[in-house]
Amino acid sequence: MRAVGLTGGIASGKSFVASALEARGAHIVDTDVLAREVVQPGSTALAEITERFGQEILLPDGSLNRRALREQVFASPEQRLALEAITHPRIRALAAERTAQAALQKPTPAYVLVVIPLLQDKARYGFLHEVVVVDCHPLTQLRRLMARDGISQALAEQMLAAQYTRTQRLALAEHIVINDDFAPNPTRSRAIDLQQALDLLHQHLASAG
Repeated sequence: MRAVGLTGGIASGKSFVASALEARGAHIVDTDVLAREVVQPGSTALAEITERFGQEILLPDGSLNRRALREQVFASPEQRLALEAITHPRIRALAAERTAQAALQKPTPAYVLVVIPLLQDKARYGFLHEVVVVDCHPLTQLRRLMARDGISQALAEQMLAAQYTRTQRLALAEHIVINDDFAPNPTRSRAIDLQQALDLLHQHLASAG
């Protein structure tokens, strides 16, 4: 069965596209969900994170305080890379495992869509057959991020600056989905165009598998 990577910048609309493709028959493996799994209380990853970043990144119940950790890692590229070195190998291994499990399901899904916000090097996800990139206008992305997370523009800009560039992301793509509501009043025809594009993309991915 075909394994398809879905990536895009933070707040670009990946969740919308993933949900739309899931409704059309894709099986979703979301690495954001896996990222939470690998840092559950009692995990070796959480122990390593606590050793590196201090007890202040824990909530009273012993779980990870993601907001406190985020404020540390997005203020320092060195800290961000240290966190990624702890979590990313575990997330990749779990994504490969869940993808293999999905292929054994009955009925078999049309394809597996692996949602990977921080995909830069396809070689690290060697089980992927192709990659879809969700793109939007940078100002749309900034506005969405501030509204979604309830954060300041300064922190949102730090978070965006810490990600791979738009050019780097688009270079990965076999397919690009434009999910952009930058226009003041998006038209109904534009929404229909997006749904039609998702229909065509799903048909391609399902038939290619």
